[in-house]
Amino acid sequence: MKRSNKTHWETIYATRDSDQLSWTQDIPNTSLDFIHSFHLLKTAKIIDIGGGDSKLVDYLLNEGYEDITVLDISETALAKAKSRLGENSKKIKWIVSDIIEFVPTEQYEVWHDRATFHFLTNSAHIKKYLDTARRAVIGYLTIGTFSQNGPTKCSGLEIKQYSETTLQNQLKEGFSKIRCVNQNHITPFKMSQNFLFCSFKIRV
Repeated sequence: MKRSNKTHWETIYATRDSDQLSWTQDIPNTSLDFIHSFHLLKTAKIIDIGGGDSKLVDYLLNEGYEDITVLDISETALAKAKSRLGENSKKIKWIVSDIIEFVPTEQYEVWHDRATFHFLTNSAHIKKYLDTARRAVIGYLTIGTFSQNGPTKCSGLEIKQYSETTLQNQLKEGFSKIRCVNQNHITPFKMSQNFLFCSFKIRV
């Protein structure tokens, strides 16, 4: 079950600045729109899966959310985020872990994942991710993946493209779809990448 991607991602984050990473966003509007749609209390527990040095955590803090966790396989990525946030980094729970090895000790009202799930191309890894999410989520899950019109690789790694139907089928056990949108992400290199974002609610 163990993967060998940690060294890959540590190297990526150690050798490239944020403006050299295709997934960089100045304002994560789509992610924020989905989180806002859940009408959460500011005390809601939110986890950002594969958050790296994303600025989503900055915006959530600015909006007053009080219980945020950021998980990433790369310790270097999280160190960059902590440095950017300064004193505010102490308000965040930071977890260095491969998602398929993550054992949650809390449950979350929101599980947010932009561009981690689509790196799981092995059926056993996908199952492990979904099993973990079903245990950890008590509210909502939002996932952004490359769509069928998006890239087939990212940072030299193969990814799995999704349509609304295939993503819904992956999550049909335990989750009910709320809505899906397509988004063209413009990279720092001015290239367009088509993403599929969907939100789900846990079935109890």
